[in-house]
Formats: sequence, C-alpha cells, structure tokens
Amino acid sequence: MEKLKHPDDLQKFRKSLESKHRPDTVRIFICTTGCRALGADEVCKAFKSEIEKQSLKDKVEIVDTGCQGLCARAPVLTIEPMGIFYGRVTETDVPEIISRTILKGEIIERLCYTEAGKRTPYIRDIPFYGKQKKIVLRNCGTIDPKSINEYILRDGYTAISKALFGMTPDDVVNEIKNSGLRGRGGAWFPTGNKWEFVKKTVGDVKYLVCNGDEGDRGAFMDRAVLEGDPHSVIEGMLVGAYAIGSRKGIVYVRAEYPIAVEHLNIAIQQAKSLGLLGENILG
Repeated sequence: MEKLKHPDDLQKFRKSLESKHRPDTVRIFICTTGCRALGADEVCKAFKSEIEKQSLKDKVEIVDTGCQGLCARAPVLTIEPMGIFYGRVTETDVPEIISRTILKGEIIERLCYTEAGKRTPYIRDIPFYGKQKKIVLRNCGTIDPKSINEYILRDGYTAISKALFGMTPDDVVNEIKNSGLRGRGGAWFPTGNKWEFVKKTVGDVKYLVCNGDEGDRGAFMDRAVLEGDPHSVIEGMLVGAYAIGSRKGIVYVRAEYPIAVEHLNIAIQQAKSLGLLGENILG
C-alpha cells in the first residue's frame, strides 16, 4: 500500500474505493468470529466453492464479519440488499441458498429466525434487532474486520484526520466533554474530564492503554468490538493520544481472545502501511 501523506489523500482514497463499488452485487455477510465454534469457516468455504462452481464471482461477494448479535442461531448470515437473515446454517445448506435465495429470490423457511412459531425472514422485522441503535457496534457484522478499505468506506480515519488538522488537543477534550461520553465500567466517570486530567499531568512519556480485559463473568463487549471492528479501536486510541499528548499506545487483551489478537495485528499493520499509524500520520 502507498502511504497517504495528506488529509486530502484519505478522501481521494475513499472516493476511489467508492468508484469500485458495484451496487448490483449481492453480498453475503457471514459471522466468522464467535460462529466459528459451530462451523462458520466451513460455511464460508462452501459458499466460495459454490460461487466459483457456478461462475458467480462477479455477482455474489462473501464478506467475513464480526459478531452479528444473534449467537443463539449460530452460524448466522445476512444477505444484502434483500435484508434476509438466516441462522443455524450448515455447509450442506449452501447450494440451496445460492440456487433458491440468491438466484431466484426465494425464502428458505427452515433457516429463518423463529419465535413463538412465527418465521421472520427479514432482519428488520426480528424483535431482537428492532429497538437497537448501534453506535459502538455500528460496523460489527457489516464489514470485514480484516479490511482497512471497508473501514475507510465507512468514513474510517476521518475523525483522526479532523482532529490532527482541524483541532487543537484542547478542542478535542472539550468536544468529548460536551458529548457527555462516560465510562461504561460502572462508575460512569466523564471521559472528557479523565482526558483533561491526563493532559494536564506533567510527564516525559505518556502511555494510552486500551483495556480489552473483561472481568465480569459472561461479558464479551470488548471482544466483540476488537474482533469485529479493530480499526475503530485504533482510531479511537489515536484521537485520545492526540488529546492527552501521548505518543505510545498499548492494547491489553486476553490470551484467550486469539481472534481479537489476530484482527488487531492485521489492522495495526494495515494502518501503518497506509500512513495512518506511526510517525507523521497523514504527512
């Protein structure tokens, strides 16, 4: 990858990616993080094989994603632009999904979400999703976490570009204070105040630490973000580091989260290659 050396380069790069987007392409989003435990990787391989077999590579795209939320129905997938949700999919279901749903637009009822005997084929009608407004998880389940291009297509790295070239560190701190953002660990401490305290602290070297540890039993929020949208974590750390005057960052993540570690390492290397992490970000 050629490094981006100016904020305008980032915008030009995003526009070049947009120009390659094919609106008529059917995209099948398959959770390949938590759903791996129930065979999602095999489902992915089966789709890619069937698409190749039927010469559909120009019409159908497979997207590996992070968690889509309905883990009880794993492995899960969504088909866009139709908005169809299928759960408990196996590799033996793949030829039928291609022949009936993708090519003919038919619904395979046995794969639909079912509650109280009612089958719901479209994700917009599933009660679990109905009242959700995703903010932190906005990209999880809808982009490939191993692709910096997909993150940039969602306006990725525009926040750090705006901060570095249009705001002072004090501006950033005040923006966070005015947003009302608070910690989610239980104390609800205002994030802007925390950043301001650290910014005013005198020190030769300041470290910004992303705490990806989860001590609460059965809690997987951090893992979901790290696995499904690692670039947003990196960008958030960059904005925070600029605000408090830090040049070094550390991500603390559990050893039993190998997918999170894998995706973070990929994201870090991609960001460095594009000049979005390291020395002289965006020139």
